[in-house]
Amino acid sequence: MSMSKIKVGDTVRIIAGKDKGREGKVLKIDHEAGRLTVEGANMITKHNKQSAQNPNGGILKIEGTIAISNVMLLKDGKPVRVGFTVKDGKKVRVAKTENGPVVID
Repeated sequence: MSMSKIKVGDTVRIIAGKDKGREGKVLKIDHEAGRLTVEGANMITKHNKQSAQNPNGGILKIEGTIAISNVMLLKDGKPVRVGFTVKDGKKVRVAKTENGPVVID
């Protein structure tokens, strides 16, 4: 599989949907579905039935998934587009800024 423009641990800003403008850290990515989970965003309610492992059951608030196209990577607090370049024989991510490309990692 090719490299993803967004990785687990990156800080992103949501650019579309009910949580537009919210920022958070990427917790999980599903590359096949093209969706990711952002910390504290798109909160959904999950009802848990009582069981041996969960004797109380109850209602939980958990993060739902968001389409990867609805988030932008943040570099120094500013949203940036992401591209790739080859540096020293390795493919690396670069942030496309006004001042030119900057290596992310």
